[in-house]
Amino acid sequence: MGDKDSKSRKKKKLGSYPSFSVIFSITLSLFVIGLFGLLILHANRLSEIVRENVEIQVYLNKDISQNQKIQVFKTLSSKEYVAKQNDEVQISFISKEEAEKQFIEDTGEDFKEFLGENPLRDAYIVKIAPEQQQTANLKTIKKELEKLSGVFEVVYVENLVDSINENMTKIALFLLGFAVILLLVVIILINNTIKLALFSQRFLIRSMQLVGATSGFIQRPFLMRSIFNGILAGILSSVLLYSLMNFANSKIQDLETLQEIDKILILFMSLLVIGGVIGLLSTYRSVRKYLKMSLDELY
Repeated sequence: MGDKDSKSRKKKKLGSYPSFSVIFSITLSLFVIGLFGLLILHANRLSEIVRENVEIQVYLNKDISQNQKIQVFKTLSSKEYVAKQNDEVQISFISKEEAEKQFIEDTGEDFKEFLGENPLRDAYIVKIAPEQQQTANLKTIKKELEKLSGVFEVVYVENLVDSINENMTKIALFLLGFAVILLLVVIILINNTIKLALFSQRFLIRSMQLVGATSGFIQRPFLMRSIFNGILAGILSSVLLYSLMNFANSKIQDLETLQEIDKILILFMSLLVIGGVIGLLSTYRSVRKYLKMSLDELY
């Protein structure tokens, strides 16, 4: 008899609604958000790598002197649109002999056999800072550099740059729109799951009101439970995502080069916060709803 009373009291404990379905639903929802977040991080890093390799070729005159070459290099190094890495300008020099050797390796043909000379030119390969890669800027840069003394021609793959800028804008807009829709769907799903879980507690809430319990006293255990469930779901979803990421790394070569650990950790921490906050707000809203209901509306 005593055992039955104890079990009955356990079942009626304030805030002790079934948690498994709530945690499972929140975990699944956060996993989907996290998976999409990883996709965005990988796409963003891939975009950065592509932009870091946008470059222009500055071809020099054939009769250019060594001093003129040095002067051209100094002029290029002083430009704000030249990319830097660890405070070093990203400019490399390729001599016409190196270009000839590379051409022969790539094509298997030696043009000296029928031309009698090397028609290639010394060149500086200049990487452009990502913020300066708009089409209009690159055209201005090209015109500016072609006016330098000792410079024969400035070349870059214009169609490629235009395609990169256009596609990156489209991808960013698509990902942003999809992220907003996904977040709304997840919020609705979690909200409905918690609402259903609290449905079984509606009479207990009314009983507590009838014995004089304040709204704050009644809400507190539900809110504490929801924060715990949300954070736990965030941890579980992060573990699943980490496992999936390691599996993908083992199957896809060089995928790790697109992963920035600090940003991934921030994503995992965000999942914990999102789980706790959405769980808290949804629970608060649902409990407030039952606190305001009349007895007839509870049935």
